[in-house]
Amino acid sequence: MEATVAKTGTEGKTWGGGNQPLRASYGKMMMWFFIVSDALTFSGFLASYGFSRFKFVDAWPIADQVFTHFPFLHGVDAPMYYVAFMTFVLIFSSVTMVLAVDAGHHMQKKKVILYMFLTIIGGAIFVGSQAWEWNTFIKGDYGAVETKGGKILQFLDTDGKRVAIRDFAVTLPTERATHEDKNGLWFQSEPETQTSFSYEEVKAGFLAKDNLLVRVQYKDENGEHIVLSRDASIAKIKNDGKLVVEGANLRHNEYGTPLFADFFFFITGFHGFHVFSGVLINIIIFFNVVIGTYEKRGSYEMVEKVGLYWHFVDLVWVFVFTFFYLV
Repeated sequence: MEATVAKTGTEGKTWGGGNQPLRASYGKMMMWFFIVSDALTFSGFLASYGFSRFKFVDAWPIADQVFTHFPFLHGVDAPMYYVAFMTFVLIFSSVTMVLAVDAGHHMQKKKVILYMFLTIIGGAIFVGSQAWEWNTFIKGDYGAVETKGGKILQFLDTDGKRVAIRDFAVTLPTERATHEDKNGLWFQSEPETQTSFSYEEVKAGFLAKDNLLVRVQYKDENGEHIVLSRDASIAKIKNDGKLVVEGANLRHNEYGTPLFADFFFFITGFHGFHVFSGVLINIIIFFNVVIGTYEKRGSYEMVEKVGLYWHFVDLVWVFVFTFFYLV
């Protein structure tokens, strides 16, 4: 029996060896392999986030109540506005990258320089915006109380508006020693990060204000957080409160379950690292374009390769944005 052998070289349809399988260069093929493998990694992260959110759906923070800040507009309720701005900037940088690749195909050096520069600026703005968002998320704005069972209690007035603990907490005398250099490093062994107010100060201030209510992290059938009555709020604070939480970290989260903060830091941080790496690579390619490296080679394929990577991080952000902020 004769073996069936595919004929190579016929009409150029079958790869007969060499360094350009599927009519793509080796470098471009390796970039595609990297993108596919990285896409699987992000898929695993987002799938884990989805399963965790489904499991704790009744206690998961509402994005519109978490991401409400905008630079230079302190105190203004602007849910999702800054995240939408970040998304627009990153997508716009993807457009400029497309224009840079197209200009490279036509050997238009000046246009490649211009569009690469705009792409770098867009990426830098996104990374800086994400750093600002992290800083705001970590510091927090309102503060909350964590119960003995690790649940979060937030504070509202009778009109349903959030109230920061600094607006009602009272200052109580304390015997805690003020740290000085001569005291050594004993303070590093303290179990909890020091907050602006102690739990007793928050409790005393809450009991003194008749217009304050407690909102728990669990939701009702309409998807809104449950707000307790005044009597139930007092009982909750007196009997179940444990410590004050300001902002979010890997252990405590004033917005709700700590798992939300864990996923937020890990997934957005991992994506931010990709964008930061892309900006650095774009800068290197940009200077090579300026000095005429690719003009001499007669090909701007390197711009196309980094363009593939840049489009990938843009696409990943669309999924991260959808999972974290919209759904």
